[in-house]
Amino acid sequence: MKKFNITVNGVSYEVEVEEIKDGVTVAPRAAAPAPKPAAPAPVTAPKPAAPAPKPAAAPAGATTVEAPLPGNVWKVLVKEGQEVKEGDVLIILEAMKMENEIYAPANGVVAAVHVNEGASVNGGDVLVSLK
Repeated sequence: MKKFNITVNGVSYEVEVEEIKDGVTVAPRAAAPAPKPAAPAPVTAPKPAAPAPKPAAAPAGATTVEAPLPGNVWKVLVKEGQEVKEGDVLIILEAMKMENEIYAPANGVVAAVHVNEGASVNGGDVLVSLK
């Protein structure tokens, strides 16, 4: 057995590790019991963030543009009432350290923008509605 001192969250522990050679366990030696570590300071749990407000429902008959993956809205490039063509960039979504352009799936007019810059979104969340 080999002894090691390990510190976890500021508390020091003495541990013993069993050594194995050629598939055979080396007989452990008698060792003095490790001293009990001091009780760690109580950890206060962080307060949960306020839940994000639910976005407004898409207007009836509108085409919705959804987030393809979770991320943060880096830039909103359209406004309500703006005319867009198929393939225009509507939103830039930052995910996994990359900027992902979210394109208009069809020609139309922006009926509603459901997110703000800096907002966190999950995959499948509605970003923009087109009519």
